[in-house]
Parts: sequence; structure tokens; C-alpha cells
Amino acid sequence: MKAKIYRPAKTAMSSGKAKMRYWIYEFEPVVKKSPEPLMGWNSGGTLEQVQMKFDTKESAVAYAKTRGVPFEVIDPEDRMRKPKSYAANFAYDKRTAFSRFTTPRYMMKPQEGDQ
Repeated sequence: MKAKIYRPAKTAMSSGKAKMRYWIYEFEPVVKKSPEPLMGWNSGGTLEQVQMKFDTKESAVAYAKTRGVPFEVIDPEDRMRKPKSYAANFAYDKRTAFSRFTTPRYMMKPQEGDQ
């Protein structure tokens, strides 16, 4: 029985980081999931259902050490954000998704030199 301590990733459906503050402590599956003979549903160990949340990584590690459970800490990779100013949103030289270079030919107005 081995535990996994990690910080959850940001969901693709939101831009906030509210649910990324805590650390998750959960057990890795011990037995392979197999279909139940009566209903055909997948079943596994009950420890997979246990999931605890801690405010800090250190408190989760301390909990695992006091219980004597071997654990693995998975540190998240922080995203590198490119700093830009608010004025960059209104720049004239910005290439937008709907510009002359990405617009289909039949939608463009004829320009000098075009045939």
C-alpha cells in the first residue's frame, strides 16, 4: 500500500486557481480492477476511494510518516507566464485570429497589386 501526494492541476474549464491551493493524499491501487461476475461492473480496492486534502505539502508528508505509509510526492510544474501590459491588447501591429493573413481569399477586399 503506497500513497501519492500531489497538487491537483487546473481544470481546462476554468481560469482560476482556487482548487489548486491544497495537496491531495490518496492511495495508489493495490489490486487490478476486474469485472464483477454478477453485474459486470469494474471493482477494485476500497482504499482508492479515500482522498484527503491538506493545506501544505509538509503536513501531508508528516501524516504519511506518522502512519508509516510509504509515499511518493509529485511536485507540480509551474507554468511560465509571459508578462505583458494591458495596452498590448489594443496594439495596432498585433496579428489577430481574423486578419488578412488568415482570412480566406473570397472574403478579402481586393488590394493594389492583387489579381
